[in-house]
Amino acid sequence: MKIFRNGLATGLILQLAVGPVFFFIANLTLQGNIFNGLAGVLAVTIVDYFYITLAIFGVGKLLENKKVKKIFGIVSSIVLAVFGLIIIKGIMGGISTTAGTISMTLISSFASVFLLTISSPMTIVFFTSLFTAKALEYDYKKKELLIFGLGTGFATFLFMGVSVVLFSLVRGSVPILLIQVLNLIIGCLLIGYGGVRLIKILRNKL
Repeated sequence: MKIFRNGLATGLILQLAVGPVFFFIANLTLQGNIFNGLAGVLAVTIVDYFYITLAIFGVGKLLENKKVKKIFGIVSSIVLAVFGLIIIKGIMGGISTTAGTISMTLISSFASVFLLTISSPMTIVFFTSLFTAKALEYDYKKKELLIFGLGTGFATFLFMGVSVVLFSLVRGSVPILLIQVLNLIIGCLLIGYGGVRLIKILRNKL
């Protein structure tokens, strides 16, 4: 239980560094409802657990291969930029859904967050580094790393879930204009992040 709590505490600290996925889920909640947001939370939690599992079993070392790393980097950067373009296109077209042409069903909410999250495979490199450090610091074996990983992944579900509930409570008082501005910011962040990463990769700096 102590190992799980250690993983949970570590995960919650990491969650404080909110990124585009967090704002994307917040937007899903504000433009849809709490269930759209929770569908997104489920998606990001599944992806985190997927990458955590791969990291624990050492698959992250695959990305140490420069060619594989470059391919993953290019694909993920393009996906991020495309998501950003879709969101901005939705604003320009007067569409109120988060993903532009995708209706805000629970399935589309889950799928959009799943694709957005899994399009950042460098996350596995981060988790690999984290678990390697913890294994050295606490002399964790693979079984103990699995328990630590369960705690780390649960932190995602807990932090995002609580955030969705809070956003759902203020949803009715948030003006549509503010939501559209949030859409624009998220779209620009995704395009900018994806574009910068792509440039770095093509220049062989990543």
